[in-house]
Amino acid sequence: MRSLKYGLHGTVLALAVASGYLLAQNGWNVSSTAAGAAPSAPAPQAMPVPVVSVVKKTIPIYLEYAARTEAIRNVTLQAKASGYLQRQLVADGTDVKAGDLLYKIDPSDYQAALDQVKAQIKRDEASLDYLRSNLTRGSELASSGYLARDGFDLRQSAMRQGEASLAMSRAAEHTAELNLQNTEIRAPFAGRLGRNQAPEGTLIASSAGTPLNTLVQLSPIYVTFNPSETELAEIQKAFANGTVDTEVFVPGSDQEPRKGRLTFIDNAVERNTGTVVARATIENADFSLLPGQYVRIRLRLRELPDALMVPQTALGSSQFGRYVYVIGKDNVVEQRIVSLGPENGPLVSLTSGVAEGDQIISGNLQKIFPGAPVQPISDGGQQS
Repeated sequence: MRSLKYGLHGTVLALAVASGYLLAQNGWNVSSTAAGAAPSAPAPQAMPVPVVSVVKKTIPIYLEYAARTEAIRNVTLQAKASGYLQRQLVADGTDVKAGDLLYKIDPSDYQAALDQVKAQIKRDEASLDYLRSNLTRGSELASSGYLARDGFDLRQSAMRQGEASLAMSRAAEHTAELNLQNTEIRAPFAGRLGRNQAPEGTLIASSAGTPLNTLVQLSPIYVTFNPSETELAEIQKAFANGTVDTEVFVPGSDQEPRKGRLTFIDNAVERNTGTVVARATIENADFSLLPGQYVRIRLRLRELPDALMVPQTALGSSQFGRYVYVIGKDNVVEQRIVSLGPENGPLVSLTSGVAEGDQIISGNLQKIFPGAPVQPISDGGQQS
């Protein structure tokens, strides 16, 4: 029994010595493994972002509307004389000047009537010459007592009737000349001719008002639009204070906007739409705008001083509204909820949320978030 006990104690002691030796040999492995189980997190890298400063500017205040062009004068050409249409002298769609000859009606009947009246005038003139001579002789006879007073009065009355007949014939001559002139249909103003509605040879009846063509004035031209009654007071105020300048933009055209001015505001608001008819007048020297064409018009009402301006590309949107990212302390991103004001080209004014000189992040918005470290890079081209 004693030998068995000593054997067990020896075995335990040997195991303990072996374990101590192994720990002494491999202890550094255990400590290094424990240290590696919880490595320190690396610091996040700063994202390079373009920034611009909030600046104060004086900007124009505009109102913009959809609009349509409208001719100042648009008339249907009709003849005052009756007869067969003899000739169309200007092709359809031609730009004409005031007074240009457009159509001609057969003048034969009217020329004959004029010739007849001229002959009547010559007869009346000859008759009047005789009556004047007769009155002169009668005056001499009456003064010497050889002609009764009644005879003298009769000669005087005949001369006055002859003068009246001559005056009537001259008036008839003027009427005949007008009728002859009416066989020529001329342009009442400068404009563009439309599509012919009466072929040559058509019997034109002045009483029936036979249409020949249409003539439209193209320059200047109206631009008609419909501001709402909520904007009417501001437009009327600007209109009363002076000229309201306008710019007209043609969709699909790369030309500069056409300049004009507001010239008319209607005297009543349309009950069904809550809008009022207004129009501007613009020059159209190249005749490129046609009546009824769709355009956009912008009215410059006033100027807004000290507006805080940022690029529109710097704006973000969330469930809380529009926002911008601002460079905060230690170049950390801050989110500011803002209120928008009027736009001016690529810039927009902010009425709250920022101050002059704030550094606004204008790019890489989808890659940053509030609290993220960033590296600001000046974006000099944005705040023009």
